[in-house]
Amino acid sequence: MARTVRLTQEGHDRLTVTLAQEYVRLEEATKILQELTGSSDDYDDSGLEDAKQEKARIENRIDDLEDQLDRAEIISDKDAAGRIDLGSVVTLKEQDAAKEMRVQVVAPVEAGVLEGEVPRVSDESPLGKALIGHAAGDTVTVTLGDRTKRYEVVSIA
Repeated sequence: MARTVRLTQEGHDRLTVTLAQEYVRLEEATKILQELTGSSDDYDDSGLEDAKQEKARIENRIDDLEDQLDRAEIISDKDAAGRIDLGSVVTLKEQDAAKEMRVQVVAPVEAGVLEGEVPRVSDESPLGKALIGHAAGDTVTVTLGDRTKRYEVVSIA
C-alpha cells in the first residue's frame, strides 16, 4: 500500500497550484514539440530531442505531484494536542548560544520552502525527528554529524 503523505493545508494548496502550472508547461512543451516535428526534416535534430526530453520531464513531474496529492492527508492543528507534530510552528531557544528561532515542522515535500517568515524543516531531518512528540518546556538534543546542539522548546503554535 502506498505511504500516506501528511501535508499542511498550505502545503496541499501549494502543490495543487504547482500541478496546475505544470499542466500549462506541458501544454506549451507539447505545442513546441509539434512545431518542431512538423517543421523538421531530420528527426535526429538536437532541438527535437531536447523538446522530447523536456516534455518527458514535465510529464514525470506531473505524475509525481498527482501521486503525492492522491496520497495526501491534510493534518489539522488539533491532531497534536500540545505536542509537536507536522504543521507545528515551534519556537526554540538554543541553549549554548541563547538564541531563539522559529521553525515549522512539515513533511519532506514541503520542507525548505521559504514562503512567509518561518523556515520549514522536514520531520525526517535530524531537527524534525528530534522535535516530533515534544511539548513546550522540553529540552531536545539534535546530533548533526559530529556536533550536538540542545534546544529548549519555548512554545508550540
